[in-house]
Amino acid sequence: SRTTPRRVLMFRIDSLTGNTQRLDGGAMYGNCPRALWETWSPPDDRHRILLACRPFLIRDGTRTVLLEAGIGTFFEPKLQDRFGVVEKEPLLLQSLASLGVQPVDIDVIVLSHLHFDHVGGMLTSWQENQQPELVFPKATVVVGKKAWERALHPHARDRASFIPRLHELLQATGKLELVEGPHCSALPENIYEFCYSDGHTPGLTMTRVRCPRGPLTFVGDLIPGMPWVHLPITMGYDRYPELLIEEKKSLLDRVIAENGWLLYTHDPHACASRVRLSEKGKYEAYEAIATMRWTDSDNPIERTQ
Repeated sequence: SRTTPRRVLMFRIDSLTGNTQRLDGGAMYGNCPRALWETWSPPDDRHRILLACRPFLIRDGTRTVLLEAGIGTFFEPKLQDRFGVVEKEPLLLQSLASLGVQPVDIDVIVLSHLHFDHVGGMLTSWQENQQPELVFPKATVVVGKKAWERALHPHARDRASFIPRLHELLQATGKLELVEGPHCSALPENIYEFCYSDGHTPGLTMTRVRCPRGPLTFVGDLIPGMPWVHLPITMGYDRYPELLIEEKKSLLDRVIAENGWLLYTHDPHACASRVRLSEKGKYEAYEAIATMRWTDSDNPIERTQ
């Protein structure tokens, strides 16, 4: 009997569901007045706002790539409460499984930096009297060299943002690749490239992806979500806010010129958007997307209201 040939999918990118957290709204919006930011991010009774910790999955035809891993569930219960981790189950692994992907299937993980809310999902869930271990056994991990050095030698201001032992676990795999240029050996140059920022943390590594739907830029904590597209909005966690604003403007100009997309890790409602200049000359997000399920042949998108 005649069988229908299986079509080879050449490119697919999916936004993933990671664990969410609640952090102090004032800290997330820096010197922005509460009367303004609470209209964008309504706080709870502890003055905390809801944040996604959203990774993305790319299947480019030859490899399966994870952009970040979210916050995960590695924290002990006391710290889960302190840092506002909402769910107790590792949502990243569940989200991958819903797409038919297991941890062993991940070939490459790209980390923008090593703050716990971007890498915690690489570790097993907390269990009493047990140390967390890595959950992606075959993955090459790509980290910016400056970001790696910051994790090894943190400042007193951000020491609590890093996970003890994580660098040892990554080094022990023998599959750690530190990058400082536009490309790495683990990913093809015709699809992926990197650019860097120092305003939030030294060596923040942003992944740019050549996609059939247009260029994508995973901006990490340079622009955590749509409200931070507005040029003067920065976080209290940023190392050099004025430098960050200059870096943000340069990146936004590039994305506008190429009619590209921003991929957001912390926006609880939108995983991506385009950017434009308003009639008043202000940068603004538009065409916001709640869930990304893009392939090289179709474009099923759920848009935000």
